Order: sequence, then C-alpha cells, then structure tokens
Amino acid sequence: MALELRQNLKLAQQLVMTPQLQQAIKLLQLSRIELIETINQELESNPVLEEGTAEEKTLTGDEERLKPQEEGPWGEESMPALASSEEEKTPWEKQALQEVNWQDFWDDDHKTQLPSYSFEQKEAPNYENILTRTSDLTDHLMWQLRMARLSDQERQIGALIIGNLNNNGYLKATVEEIAQEAGCGTQDVERVLKRVQEFDPVGVAARDLRECLLIQVDHLKIKEPLVRELISNHLHQIELHNYQAMAKATGYSVEDVAKAIEVITNLEPRPGSSFGSEDIHYIVPDIYVYKVDDEYVVSLNDEGMPTLKISSFYRDAIKNGGTLGPAKEFIQDKLKSALWLMRSIQQRKKTIFKVTQSIVKFQREFLDKGIAYLKPLILKDVAEDVGMHESTISRVTTNKYVHTPQGIFELKFFFSSGLPRDNGGAHVATHSVKDRIKKLIESEDPTRPYSDKQIMEILAKDSIKIARRTVAKYRDVMGILPSSRRRRPKMK
Repeated sequence: MALELRQNLKLAQQLVMTPQLQQAIKLLQLSRIELIETINQELESNPVLEEGTAEEKTLTGDEERLKPQEEGPWGEESMPALASSEEEKTPWEKQALQEVNWQDFWDDDHKTQLPSYSFEQKEAPNYENILTRTSDLTDHLMWQLRMARLSDQERQIGALIIGNLNNNGYLKATVEEIAQEAGCGTQDVERVLKRVQEFDPVGVAARDLRECLLIQVDHLKIKEPLVRELISNHLHQIELHNYQAMAKATGYSVEDVAKAIEVITNLEPRPGSSFGSEDIHYIVPDIYVYKVDDEYVVSLNDEGMPTLKISSFYRDAIKNGGTLGPAKEFIQDKLKSALWLMRSIQQRKKTIFKVTQSIVKFQREFLDKGIAYLKPLILKDVAEDVGMHESTISRVTTNKYVHTPQGIFELKFFFSSGLPRDNGGAHVATHSVKDRIKKLIESEDPTRPYSDKQIMEILAKDSIKIARRTVAKYRDVMGILPSSRRRRPKMK
C-alpha cells in the first residue's frame, strides 16, 4: 500500500482558555491579601501601570479616564480615552488598541456602577497586637535562661532542654539523650531540668501530664492531699469523670472529689500553648452589609486596596505622537496587560458584589434575627439568581469575608445543606441545628446531661428530623464531649 501526504480542511468548534480569561479566574479566587500582593507585583513589573492616589478612581465607576467616550458599538471611535482623538493616535497605538477585543472588554456591565456608601464604622473589628514579631516559647525561655545564675555548662544543658520542647511545652527527649549530647552526667541534666521547670510558664519542660500538673501544684502551694493523690494515680478516672470510682479508691466523699477536680481543671495542661509561634492574621472584610432603615445595603471595602491607573508618562507620549523606538512592542504588551488587569479587578468586584446581594436576599431572616433563622442554601440557588455558573460562585465565596450585623463570616458560611422537618415544612440549615444542639447542652443539668438520643428526641419535638449518629457527629465537630464525660456529681 502506497503512503502519501494529503491536506484536509476540517471545521470544528473548540473552547480555548485565553491568558486573559486565566488571569480573571485567578484573580476571582484570590483572597484580599493575595490580591494586594498580586497587584503590587504587577506594579513592580509593569512600567505602564501606576498606583493612583486615594482621590483617584480605579476602573470601577471611572467615568473619565478609561470609560469609552461614546455610547454605542465599541469600535476605534469609542476606545478608552488614552488618546483624545483619532488623529492623535500613533500607528502602533492603533494596532495595540485594535488587537484588544473591546467588544468583550467593555460589555453592558460597564453601565452598572458599584455603589459606594459612607458609614460610621462602629462595628468594624478592633485591631491589636501591632508588634512586628511576637516572642515564641523558645525565645521566652532562652531569655530566662540567660538571666539565671548558671554556669556555662548548665546553660548549654538548659539550651538543649529548651530546644527539645514541643509546642505544648513538653520535653520530648530523654534525660539520657540530653546528657549524651552535652557530655555530662544524668544528675547534671536532672538538676538543670528542675531549674527550667521553674521558669514561666509554670509546668514547662515536664515529661508528661502528671509531672506538669504536679509542678503547678507545688508552685501554687496547694496543700490539699487529695489533689495530689488524684493527679498521681487517677488521671484516667478524671478524664472519664468517674467520681464514684475515685471516691471509693481514695476513701473520700464524692463531694470532696468534685472539689479537688475543680482545682485540677483550673491548672494548665498545655503550658506552652499560649506562646504560639504562628503570626496572628486579622480578618479584613471584603464587603460590608449594613441595615439602612428597613433595607440591607451592600458596600465593597476598598480600604487598603491599591488604586491603578495608566502611567501619565506613557499616556502623554502617546497623545503627543512621540515614538518609543525599540521599546514599542514591549510597551504595547504592557499596555494590554495593564488594561486586562484593571478590567479583571473590576469584574472581580462586580461578581463579589452581585453574589453578596443575592446571599443577602436569601438570608434576610438570618441578618434580622440570628443563626437560628439561617436557611439552607446551595451554590445552584445563587448561581441561577445572578446568572453565573456554580463554579464561579464557589470561587467567589472562597476566602472572602463579609461584615454583617450578626458578625463577620466567610461567604461560604451561608451555604449549607438542610435537614428535613417531619411536618413537611421548610428545611432547616445544618448551622442552625448545630447552634440548637450547643444551646441545649449549655442549658442542661450537669448532673443529668442529655444523651445524643435525648437531643434527637428534643429536636424531633420541633419537627427536626435528625439521626442520633448525626447528633453525635455535630457534637464532635463542635468539640463537645459525650454525656458520660460531661456528667458532674450531685452535690448535697
């Protein structure tokens, strides 16, 4: 069979992910901090792009600088006002602007301006801890070690002990391992370990929970022998709240055991936890929801967000018909990149704004009355309401926060599945059910706490259909112990 080359024409449709679309999708799913970092990186790498002053507007709502000069079909006669007239455009500028698909760039959405409201920020979050670097547990202990009257060898041993503490402040290396590393005897390590255990926070460098609690008992000079007895020999029973077994084993009454355990529960089982090494990140809302009269108003938070504009130097060079020589192609690419970035930021703001408006419409009762009135909501509901795809709603609601009269929430918070009601009424949101379970447990009699089955039965009286294992799952998620470990003895 002979082989031959042939040319065939084939007509087909294909979806292509353009770089501009990729950029828009990327910006949409960024958090506020990540977006600011991205803008700052672009400002550093793109000479055509400049940061404007607070008084200058960005592309969103800017009627003067980048809006097409005329209404109607977007052609060369209605390009953004980088050049004031057709005659002022240089040939390469015409080419740059023609290569941008302005029909897609400026759609009918440009007419929808995002409203900006001025409110007194009484409910805005307070910002504290403005230190550039916080002291962690190791720094805190090493400072005390340097202040202690110790020999050079003892300081070396102390540094090895501190270097082998975990985040909770417990010593994870054995005395023998530290002695071998320091080249000394175990007695020397034990002596220095006693000194380190006297440092703040009390109980640090303990080898287990029992030793940690006993160090605190000694430091606080607690003389009650039952407290020491329970810590030394009955930690497991304390965890299980088995008061009867502890009373029988120690010969004390249940009331005495309960009082001793109350003292123990006020001790710190993780002395190093208050010195977390991670930086504190405060949540800055992307959007605010205010109640004005009887209506809820949505307002974007642009505070701290860099404003963008085209460099006046390059804009003047274009207007004056100057030539940029060999840099023409480079500036042309950077101009298009700057415009697309500004357009993508504008579209991101509009999308967040529309989605938040839709959420406010669905969750009006929650905003008025609280979490008990949160409605079940899925991505498809909002997607159909705003005319977008579910994947877009998912990206918009990730790492975006809204400040409401009920507090600050991630937009994802408002989406949850619902549990059916026995009477056939509207489903109830899972967040509302969790809140109801939490309040039931908080109000229960500690001597007769509700079991998961009893909670299920109480909710059933309100026509909320829920399985016992679902109650247990929600309770575990909220960090609430089972009834057997919540029970307290009845005091006479």
